[in-house]
Amino acid sequence: MARPPQSSRGAGLFGEPEPQAKPAAYRANIDGGSRGNPGPAAYGVVVRDPSGKIIARLKKYIGRMTNNVAEYYGLIAALDYAQSTNIRALRIESDSELLVKQMHGQYKVKSGDLKPLFERAKKMSQSFLSFRIDHVYREQNAEADALANEALDEVSGKSSSAPSTSAASSSRIAESKKLKARYYRGLLQLAEPLDLPDDTEVEISLRPKTKS
Repeated sequence: MARPPQSSRGAGLFGEPEPQAKPAAYRANIDGGSRGNPGPAAYGVVVRDPSGKIIARLKKYIGRMTNNVAEYYGLIAALDYAQSTNIRALRIESDSELLVKQMHGQYKVKSGDLKPLFERAKKMSQSFLSFRIDHVYREQNAEADALANEALDEVSGKSSSAPSTSAASSSRIAESKKLKARYYRGLLQLAEPLDLPDDTEVEISLRPKTKS
C-alpha cells in the first residue's frame, strides 16, 4: 500500500526544516547626558520601525549621575520599550564609544556604577531574536541628544525653545544669602561651598573689605 505523500510545507530539499526569515529590525537611537559629570542627568531615546518611521520618543530625568551612567539608562530604556512592545529584532545606535565597546566585549567594565547596568543591559539584549549595537557620530544622534536635553531643561525650569532667564534660575533659590569670597588672579574663590543647581544664575555685589 502506497504511503500518502508527506507535506513539504516547512521542509527543505532533503526534508530538513527551512530556515525562517529574520524579522525586520527596529532601530533605536539612544543618548545620555550629565551637566556637571556627575550632575543633573537624563536620557533620550528615539525608536523607528523597519520603514524608518518614528514610533516612540522617550526621555527622562534620572537625578544626579555621570554621563556614562545616563548612557546605560538610555540603553536599558530602549531595550525595555522593545521588550514591552514585542519587538524581536533591534538595532541600537549610540554615540558613546565606551558603552558600545563594553557591550561588544572590547572594553572591560571596571566601574562599580556601570557594572550592574551593563549586566542588566547584556541580559536584556539576549532576549531578542536579532540584536546589534553600533557606534555613530554625534550628528547622527542629534534627535536623541535633543530629547535628553529637553528632559534636563524641564527639570531646571528652562524652555528648550527659549534661552534661560535669571528669574527662572533664581526661583530655585529659597532666599538670598551673603557669602565671603576672595578675588585672586582672575578667579573669585568662595570661602565656603555653595550647593546650587547647575546653570543657576547669581548676582554678585562687590565692596572693599574693611580693616578690623
